[in-house]
Formats: sequence, C-alpha cells, structure tokens
Amino acid sequence: MSKTKSLVVADPSIFVDPFRVDGTKPFHLTSYATAERGGIDKDKGQEIIKANRDRLSDLQEKLYAHDRWSLLLIFQGMDASGKDSAIESVFDGVNPQGCDVHSFKQPSSEELDHDFMWRAAKRFPERGRIGIFNRSYYEEVLVVRVHPEVLAKQKIPPKLVTKNIWRERFEDISAFERFLTRNGTVVLKFFLNVSKEEQRQRFLDRLEEPAKNWKFSMGDVAERALWDKYQAAYQEMIRYTASRDAPWYVVPADHKWFARAVIGSTIIGALESLDLQFPKVDTSEAGELEKTRKALLSERRSAVSGRAVTQPTTKPAAQPVTKPVAKPATKPVAKPAR
Repeated sequence: MSKTKSLVVADPSIFVDPFRVDGTKPFHLTSYATAERGGIDKDKGQEIIKANRDRLSDLQEKLYAHDRWSLLLIFQGMDASGKDSAIESVFDGVNPQGCDVHSFKQPSSEELDHDFMWRAAKRFPERGRIGIFNRSYYEEVLVVRVHPEVLAKQKIPPKLVTKNIWRERFEDISAFERFLTRNGTVVLKFFLNVSKEEQRQRFLDRLEEPAKNWKFSMGDVAERALWDKYQAAYQEMIRYTASRDAPWYVVPADHKWFARAVIGSTIIGALESLDLQFPKVDTSEAGELEKTRKALLSERRSAVSGRAVTQPTTKPAAQPVTKPVAKPATKPVAKPAR
C-alpha cells in the first residue's frame, strides 16, 4: 500500500472527521469554512483522489460480491456547488454496473399524487449496489420550504399543513433513514458547502466560456437571490436530520479538488468498516471446480499438441479419375386407370 493510500484509508481524522455532523454536538453552519484545504496543496489532493479511486473500485467489487450491504450517497448543495463534477470525479473508473445515479427534478403529476418520499423510495439501492442521489428527498425541506407555492401543489389536506410541517418532515426523514440502516443500507449525506462569492465566480465562468453556457440557467440567478433563506433551510435540515447512523458531511466546496478528496475518503472509510468479503466456495463445489479446471487445462494441452503434429511434405499420388457409370434410364410407372 502506498504512503498516500495508507494516509487516506488509515487516518480519517484529516479528511473525514472534521466535517462529520452526527447530531452529538450543537450544529452551526457558519462554523464550517467553505475554503478549507486540510493543510494540503492541490497536487497532494490529486494524489489522494487517484488513490481513493483505485481503492473504491476494489471495494465496490467486494460490496457487489458480498451482496449483504448497500450504500446510499446523498449530495445536496446550492447551484454550482460542484455536485455533478464531484460524482463524476469520485466514481471515475468504478464499474457502472454496480452504481445507480438518480437526479430529482421537478416532480411529475404522478409523483405529486403520492407522499413526498415515494419517488425516492423507488430508487433506493438493492443489496450489493451503490445508489447516488444528486439532490434527493431533502429538496422537500429546502426548495419546498423556500417556495411555499410548491407545497401548495402537493395536494396535502389543508388541516395537515401546519406550522410544524417542517419539523414533522425532519422526523419522517430520520425515521426512514433509521429503517434503511436497520436493513443494511449505509447512508452518507454530503452537503457541498460553497461560498456565495465562489458561486458568483462559477456563474461568471459559465457565461464567459462558450463550452459552459449550457450549464447556466436564469433560474439559478433567481435562486441565488434567495441565498440567505436557503442557508437557513440548510442549517435546520442538517441540525435535525444528522444522526450517528445517517451523518451529514459538511464538505468545503470552494476548492473542488479538496471536496473530492473528502468525499472519496469518507466513502472508503464507510466501506472499509463493513469488512466486506468475497464469497467462499462451498466445499461440495470445490471438487467440481477442480475437475473443470483440469478439463480446461487438458483442452489447452490437446490444442497445443495438435498444432505440433508435422504435416507431410509430399502430396499423395493422384488417383486416376474415373467417370461414373451411367445408370440405365427408368420408365415411369403408369398409373392405373380409374
């Protein structure tokens, strides 16, 4: 194991613990710096990202083969906080057959006819797989809270929409996450904590670089005007839904490379703690496997031996060509008269 990989896997106190929020201490979002770099530079960060990718690829294969646990990763953050690129970077090289990525946009009419967790519940990962939510059911206490008109479209009986609705939703979400963890799903939640100034710069980059124009939406500017309301909503969301079983990680996101190092290290630490193992072959099957191995080896030896046979250098004498003897013509048999 390389020095970098050892540092990443063995010492979470550097890249994981400082950003973990599990409900055991008072939480204040303003206490978390957005430009933190963990005492390392970008080059060291890139080394850590690379080491994390290699290790994650191995662990994902074990998770799939072990087929007991599943992993749910939730990414939340303001527009331009780097959610998309973080997911792409952290999982670069990981077998896509073992991962499912879902983005939750504006709900459909069918989804509005169900409870607010319904559309997410359909996407929870099965055993052996990693589920990645790019935004999630937490939008129900973020966007819906900041935009009351969205709540009005959810067809909830009016008497149930009280001043306690957000606290009730926090309780419902926490209960659902406890249910998942009790059934073998590890839940990790990442809030990409970007500063308002860094968001401004990233918006400008999208406008000034033609290749990034497609990323920009006028709706992003409208949401930016509600920055303070969103920060207050994130503060309450993290405070009331962080738990030891389903912790939040408030990831410094002004430096994308450091955010990716933190996210990758957190995921690896969680998977390492599961003691994943490849399935052991049953002793009753070991004999059959050995027979199959020997048969395949024998097949290979036979093929090599066959190619080693020397072909004759002289052609056999040509045989005289004989014309076939013509058969006598046969007369058709007359059909009996009716």
